[in-house]
Amino acid sequence: MIHRRLLAKIGLIVTLVSICIGCSTIKRVPNGQKLLIENVIKVDSMKPNDDRVATLPVQKANSKLLGYPLRLHIYNLARPHRDSIYLKWMQNNPKALKRRNAILSEKQTMQLGEGLVAFNQWLKRTGEAPTLVDAELAERSAERLRQYYWNQGWFNTEVDHKIVDAKRKKRARVKYFVERHQPYIVDSLTREIASPSLDSVYMANKRMTLLEEGVQYRTADINAERNRLYRLFRNNGAFFMEKENIKFEGDTVGTDQKANIRLLIGDQEIKVADSIVSKPFKLHTISKVNIIPDYETNFEDVVPDTTVYKNYNIIRYQPKKYKNRPLADAIFFEPGNLYRDIDRDRTYKRITELNSFLYPAITYEIDPDDPTGEDLIANVLLTSKKKYNLVFGTEGSHSNIQTFGIGLNTSLLIRNIFRGSELLDISFRGNIGASSNNATGDSRFFDLQEIGADARLIFPRFFFPLETDGVIPKFMSPSTELSLGFFKQTNIGLDRQSVNGALSYRWQQTPIKSTRFDLINAQYVRNLDPQDFFNVYRSSYSSLNDIANDLDLMDARYVNEENDLTVPLGTNNFINDAISGNLDVDNNQQETIRNIRERRDRLVQNNLIIASSYNWIRNNRQGIYDEDFSRISLRLESAGNLIAGVSSLIGIDENADGQRRVFGVEFSQYLKPEVEYIKHWQYTNGHVFAIKAFGGVAIPYGNSDNIPFIRSFFAGGPNDNRAWQAYELGPGSTGGLNDFNVANMKLAFNAEYRFPLAGAFKGAVFTDIGNIWNVLDSEEDPDAVFNEFTDLQYIAIGTGLGIRYDFGFFVLRFDVGFKTYNPALEPGNRWFREVNFSDSVFNVGINYPF
Repeated sequence: MIHRRLLAKIGLIVTLVSICIGCSTIKRVPNGQKLLIENVIKVDSMKPNDDRVATLPVQKANSKLLGYPLRLHIYNLARPHRDSIYLKWMQNNPKALKRRNAILSEKQTMQLGEGLVAFNQWLKRTGEAPTLVDAELAERSAERLRQYYWNQGWFNTEVDHKIVDAKRKKRARVKYFVERHQPYIVDSLTREIASPSLDSVYMANKRMTLLEEGVQYRTADINAERNRLYRLFRNNGAFFMEKENIKFEGDTVGTDQKANIRLLIGDQEIKVADSIVSKPFKLHTISKVNIIPDYETNFEDVVPDTTVYKNYNIIRYQPKKYKNRPLADAIFFEPGNLYRDIDRDRTYKRITELNSFLYPAITYEIDPDDPTGEDLIANVLLTSKKKYNLVFGTEGSHSNIQTFGIGLNTSLLIRNIFRGSELLDISFRGNIGASSNNATGDSRFFDLQEIGADARLIFPRFFFPLETDGVIPKFMSPSTELSLGFFKQTNIGLDRQSVNGALSYRWQQTPIKSTRFDLINAQYVRNLDPQDFFNVYRSSYSSLNDIANDLDLMDARYVNEENDLTVPLGTNNFINDAISGNLDVDNNQQETIRNIRERRDRLVQNNLIIASSYNWIRNNRQGIYDEDFSRISLRLESAGNLIAGVSSLIGIDENADGQRRVFGVEFSQYLKPEVEYIKHWQYTNGHVFAIKAFGGVAIPYGNSDNIPFIRSFFAGGPNDNRAWQAYELGPGSTGGLNDFNVANMKLAFNAEYRFPLAGAFKGAVFTDIGNIWNVLDSEEDPDAVFNEFTDLQYIAIGTGLGIRYDFGFFVLRFDVGFKTYNPALEPGNRWFREVNFSDSVFNVGINYPF
C-alpha cells in the first residue's frame, strides 16, 4: 500500500514539474507586496566567508532546486479556498451536479469534493508559500547580524539594510550592510569566588581554562568556560552548584578595544520560609549508599531485609531476585567518595545497559547524622522489567535465487536467568519462498525452505581467567556473550546446513570508541547437494556446455538427446576427461574448464572455520539525525591457527593436497584485515555530502589456498556499487562470468550528495568506485588476479541519482546506477558506453547506504 502511494506521488511530482514551468512565481503574491528573491549581505563591503551568515536573516528567499523554485510553484498550483469553491459550484450548478450524481452517485460526488480538498491541502503542505518582504522582519534580521558579530568580539558593529525593488514586478531584494570596525581583545582575566572550597578547586585546575589573554573575545569561549567550570565543580563535590551561579562580567569602558573579563561565583542561596539565606558552597561526600531493587511506593507496612555488601546497603522489600554482586557492580560511587556527576551518569548508563530494570531513579539527601551538612545519602531505586519478553515478526525477502519469500521470526528474551542480570535471547526464524531457478524439479510454488535457531547468553561482566579490571574498568561496560546457532536451507542453491558458536567480549572505552573481541568464532558449513552445482550456477554450466557443443559430442556419457551436458554425470565426466587429455580441447578451453572445476570444488566443499577477531570502532555520531560525523572501523580476523597447532601436535596427517582434515573437513586458515571509513558533512538547508572508503583482503595460508565463499568479498548491489547488481561485478576485468562472483580482496569508494526536493522527498547524486580481485590464492585467471598497482585500472566506476522518501523512522530509497567505466569491456570502449537506461541498474533499499 505504501509502495503504490509513493509511486503515485512520484508520478504526481513529475507531472507537477511540467505544469510548474508555465506558472508565475508571483501568482500568490498580494497586490502591494513583494516576493523576496534574495538576501544580499556585505560585511565590510565584501561577501562574508562564513556560510553561517547567510542563515541569519529571519526571512529567507524560497528554496530552489538547481536554481528553480520548485516548491513555490507547487504551492501556487493550490487553490486558496478549494473547499468553499467546490461547495459554491454545487450550489450554483444544480443541473451539472445532478448529471454528476447520476454518473457517480451523490456519495461519490461528495467523496470527489473531499478528494479535491485533500489534494489541495497536499499541494500546500508539499509546496512552499511565497516569502513576502516584511520590513519588521528585515529589522530583526539586521539585529541578528549585529548580535552575531557582537558575539565574535566586534562590539561596535553597525548594520544597515534597505529593500531594493527588482527589475521584474512584485519582486525585491533585501540588502544588509555590516560594518564591524575593530574587534576587542581579551586583556585580563580575574576572579571573585566567594566559597573557599570552590576557589581551591578552581585554582587546582586553572591550567585547564578555555579563556586566554591576548586573543579576540568570543561569547562561545565564555559559554564553553562556564560549562567547563560547571562540570568541574559538579565532579568535585559541589552537589548544589547550578550553571546560573557562574557569571562573567566584561569591562570595556575606556580600555582601547580591550576586554577585561571577571569571573563571579557567589554564595549558595537557600530559601528558608519566606526569605533567602546565603551561605558558602560546600563540597559534599557520600556517606551511605542504599540500593533498593524492586522498588515500589507502597512499602510502608513492609519490614525490609537489609544486607551490607562492599559498603552498600542493599534493602529488599521483596524476595531476593538479584545477587548482591551485579547490583553493586552497577554503582560507580560508594561511601567516602566525593559526589561526582560523572559517577551518577555512569551508574544510570550501566543500569540501563543491564536491560533488567526500567530507567532508574537516583536521589540524594543530606545525612541527618552529619552536623556539618556535607554528607549525602544516595538512594538507588530500581524497578524490574518483566522477566519474559516474547516478540513475533514477519518479513518479505528477495534474492538472486529466491523470487519471493515470506519469513517468520520469533524471539524470546529471558532476563536475570542466573540472578546476575544475565540475558538469554532465544530466537527462531523460518522462511518459505519461490525459487527463480528450480534445480530440483519440485513443482510447488513455495519450493524453498529455511529454518534456523539462535541462542545468546549475555553476562554484564567479563568471564576471563585473568583479572581485567585494571585494563578494562567497569565504566567501559564490559560484557561477555556466548552464542550458538543452527541454520538449514532446503532446495536453495546446494542446500546447506550450518552450525556456529562464538565467545565474544565487548567494551566501550569512551562514548565514541567501542571494541569487540571474538575469542572464538566457530562455524561449520555442510553442503547437502553438491551434485546440483551446475543446476544452480547456470553461468558456469553454460560456459562448460558451450565448449561441449563446440566439440559436437554424441556420447551418452556426456550429453542427452538435445546434445546438452547432463547434470551431474555428464558434467563430471566431461571435466575429468577434458583435463586428463582424453578430449580434443585447446589450451584456452582447457584453462576455462580448469577454472570451472576449481570454482565448483571451492563452492561445494564443506567449511570448518575457527577464528578469532578484533573490531575497533570510533563513531562520533550523536543520534540518527546527526549528519555531521565520522566513523572508522578497524577489523582483523585470524582463522585456523589454533586448530592447525592442535592437529599438528596430535599428528593428523596431510592429504595428497598437503592439507589436514578435522572431522572429515579441511579447516580454513587465513588472515583477514579490513578498514572502513565514513564521513558526513552537513551544510545548510538539509544538504549533506557523504563518503565511504573500504579496503579488505583475506590471505589464505597453511591449510588453505583459497577463502571460503561465506568469508569472501563481493561487489555491486544497493549498498555498494549501484551500477551493478550484487555479486555481478568483477573479479578484476572478467566481467562477472559467474552467477555469484566473489574474491578475497576488495576496494570500494563511495561519494553521495544529498539534498531536499519537496516535503519528505529527498534527492541524491552519487559516484561509486571499486572492484574485487583475487590475490595470493589458487585463482589462475589473470584477468581476476591483482598482481601490481597497474591493475587498479580495472576499478569500476558507477554514477547515478536517487530519490528517497523520508517516513521519519526510516527512509525508502530508489537509486538508478549507470556503468560509467566498465573494466570488463575492451580497452578504449570502457568509458561512457553503457550510460543509458537500458543498461542501468535500479536499486531499492531501506535507509541510506552509508
